[in-house]
Amino acid sequence: MDKNVGSMDRRVRVAVGAVVGTLSLATLAGVAPLPALAAPVFGVVAIAALGTAATGTCGLYSLLGVDTCRVDPGK
Repeated sequence: MDKNVGSMDRRVRVAVGAVVGTLSLATLAGVAPLPALAAPVFGVVAIAALGTAATGTCGLYSLLGVDTCRVDPGK
């Protein structure tokens, strides 16, 4: 699969993944006053955001035809 996640998009995904992951852990620890069901949902969202940031590819972007990478002049 071709890379379709640009550098700014990656930074946003890392930030969102970190915040949502922390919120998931806080919910599990009982610090955040959220329903128990929120913890695994936030965990999956955090893993997806961090995973797509790490690999540089997003399956949903591929389906929708979105590409936030810069076009290299050599290609």
